[in-house]
Amino acid sequence: MLSQVSEARPGAPSLGAETAILRVVLSNIGTFGDINPLIAIALELKRRGHVPVMAVPAVFEAKIRPLGIEFHAVRPDIDPENSILVEMVYDVKHGTEHGLRNFLFPVLRQTYDDLLDAATKPARADLLLLGELNYAGPLVAEVTGIPWASYVLAPLSFFSAFDPPVLPMYPRLARADKTVPGMGRVIKRLARFVSRKWPQAIYDLRAELGLERGSNPLFDAKHSPWLVLALFSQVLGAEQKDWPANTRITGFCYYDSDAGNAALPAHLEAFLGAGPAPVVFTLGSAAVLAAGKFYEHSASAAIKLGVRAVLLIGSDPRNRPQQALPESICVAEYAPYSALFKRAELVVHQGGVGTVAQCLRAGKPMLIMPYSHDQPDNGRRMRRLKVARVMQRSSYTPPRVARKLKAMLEEPLFGERAAQVAARLEHEDGVGAACDALEELYRGNHP
Repeated sequence: MLSQVSEARPGAPSLGAETAILRVVLSNIGTFGDINPLIAIALELKRRGHVPVMAVPAVFEAKIRPLGIEFHAVRPDIDPENSILVEMVYDVKHGTEHGLRNFLFPVLRQTYDDLLDAATKPARADLLLLGELNYAGPLVAEVTGIPWASYVLAPLSFFSAFDPPVLPMYPRLARADKTVPGMGRVIKRLARFVSRKWPQAIYDLRAELGLERGSNPLFDAKHSPWLVLALFSQVLGAEQKDWPANTRITGFCYYDSDAGNAALPAHLEAFLGAGPAPVVFTLGSAAVLAAGKFYEHSASAAIKLGVRAVLLIGSDPRNRPQQALPESICVAEYAPYSALFKRAELVVHQGGVGTVAQCLRAGKPMLIMPYSHDQPDNGRRMRRLKVARVMQRSSYTPPRVARKLKAMLEEPLFGERAAQVAARLEHEDGVGAACDALEELYRGNHP
């Protein structure tokens, strides 16, 4: 059955050819930073006449069903109130290991069963688009024979020896990669050695399913042999010769509305209209549950510096500063970054790639306080891009934050450079490029 591809996205190239109506299952496990790009792609696939199916944890159902997108819950679910889990996952030394071995892998068989159902019932999928945290995804693709693409959100995921990442547990190694010959290869080998025992649960499930052991699930097998979508801009990372074959850099895929509503809260809108652009303090959608003293110290720094500020504190009441706040500080649980950041002076955040992307898009400089995972690496890339400074969590005290912010606000280079990067991003269409690639993948398997 064929249908004409609908009118192209503004600024995107017209495909100009007929494309089969595709049933595409999009799946990953993670926070909103991991799922929002999938929602953006699903909405564009739907607009093109395809049938997207979101197979993600149940916590996202209320955000996805109102968009008219088919939903299938995939275990494990993510309890947004489980700050103990978040604190464990964001431990800088062992967070990644804990997240995999104590959260994802114990229920790997259930993840496999859920995704298998989504891929085959009530109808068989034509394509799968899988995020790297869904380690059951490649197994489902192998068992069913459904063509699949994988996606990554940050350059860290490729562990390139030619553009070596910052490993959260060994950050000092990254400082030597420009001065010590071969350090990139050392970092890559170290990452594989340290994690060598982690994926045993995947090997066990493969054996149970009658599959061969296969390649390393953490570094190799998670990448599709047909198509790997790098859902980030080349300003964040350029293609390297040791990246997986068939990798395509698309550009960022932006989405941050709440079930289709992208309006700012009324009290925040009024605050923004009542004075100069503020400094925004936020910890994304996951680190906000392990905020510690971040908002207390941020409020004190803003008061000390005499700047207007917005604190996005999430739903955890412990994040609300206990001190009396002046009218120059506005507290909100949530606000769409796309609407807020463009009205900010500067953004202080944890360095998640989704937050980084929205800051770059808005043309705003950043002060980054990374936790773990890709955040230290993203922070270094932003510093190299001359749009950010980075400070460690252990150094995040009101006097030090105030000094950093004062220096950045008084230095026009950061704002000028951020505006230049934003102008480059205006010419990118990550969502359109990703959907074009998926349609091409299907046509390549169905000539």
